[in-house]
Order: sequence, then structure tokens, then C-alpha cells
Amino acid sequence: MPTKLLVGSWDRPEAALAAAQAARTAGLEVHDVYTPFPVHGMDEALGLAPSWLGKACLGFALLGLTGALTFQFWVSVFDWPMNVGGKPFDASPALVPVAFELTVLFAGLGTVGTFLAFRGLSPLRAPEVHGATDDRFLLAFSLEGAHEARLRSFLAEHGAAD
Repeated sequence: MPTKLLVGSWDRPEAALAAAQAARTAGLEVHDVYTPFPVHGMDEALGLAPSWLGKACLGFALLGLTGALTFQFWVSVFDWPMNVGGKPFDASPALVPVAFELTVLFAGLGTVGTFLAFRGLSPLRAPEVHGATDDRFLLAFSLEGAHEARLRSFLAEHGAAD
């Protein structure tokens, strides 16, 4: 069953950031923030831990690099060795372009896939908040276990438009 949310709307990022900071100091738990662009300082205002997505990206990049170098070395030395112009079978400078391209490919696709999977994003999934547009800043509070009247007064106190 989806979570019932109470959403406050602001037209300026500074107002939404101030409301998020005030909610944290008041002990209110913000379910999520919806903004049309990243708001500097919002992570700190919500008390979010640093993202681990960079480490996942590094892992996928190392996987792509290792896979590319291993496959190319195996092909050129063991599977189909060809002596072209007296060059050694394991000519490592020739392996660099393909290794670089696969490193970037694995890092990019793996990071995007990991992000989509862990955030539960899918084109088939219905949005949690209706009315999020490209010009509003929304703070969503979960109504489970919270007092709706307290949340409504908090939003009104901090200048929420809706």
C-alpha cells in the first residue's frame, strides 16, 4: 500500500531549503524532496549520508577495464596469435583504446542501472507525488505515525504555497 503524503510547495529553492532545515531541527522526518534542479545544501539540510554511487561506478569501471584487458590479452596471446611486422603477441599499447572504451561503457551503464534499481525507478511505476512540475520545490512528509495538524501548521508557518 502506498504511503500517504502531505506535500508543501514553494516557488523558490531558498525557501524550500530553509523549510527542510527547520523540519530537521523540529524533529520532523521529511519523506522526500522534489526539485526541478539540484539545490545546493539540501543533502546537509536533510541529514543524508554521502552517496555510495561513486564507489559503485569505480567498481564497474574496474570490472570493464579488467574484462577488456583480459579478453584482449587472451585473444592475442593464446586464442589467435598473429605476428604482424615482428611485434610481440602481447603488445600492450594496442590494447589501450578498447580497454578505455569498455571502462567508460561499463562505468556509465553500470552506474545508471544501479541508480535506477536501488531507487526503484521505472517507467511502469506510478509517481509518488502528483503535481511536481518544473518550477516548484516540494517537501513531502509521511502521514504514517505523524500528526497531520502539526505538519499542516509547520508548512503554513514556513510559507508553503500549497
